[in-house]
Amino acid sequence: MDPEKFKASRWTRGNHLFPTVIEVTDQAVVRHKRSWFSKDEISISISKVASVHIKTGILWSEILIESSGGSDPLASHGHRKADAQRIRTLVEQAQGIRNETGDGKASEGSG
Repeated sequence: MDPEKFKASRWTRGNHLFPTVIEVTDQAVVRHKRSWFSKDEISISISKVASVHIKTGILWSEILIESSGGSDPLASHGHRKADAQRIRTLVEQAQGIRNETGDGKASEGSG
């Protein structure tokens, strides 16, 4: 799976100069948030994603990705509705792929 990036709208609170970017790969979900003098990144491994919660408003959606590892959830606001749904779909697809392959643990066939 090729990585996909989703940028929050500059019209939303906290995203005017440096919009938040969520990147979804087959290994992890990463939130990139810049400010004037720093860059904040938080990532959750696909295998550790417990749920993807989307709260949709009139124009924008808020995304909350919770981890089964007990760490802080990955939150971002100001994304288009279609982007939020695409993020959820990509996470579910990546989890399905990992489950089909046994999460990297090959099982021996009996015989």
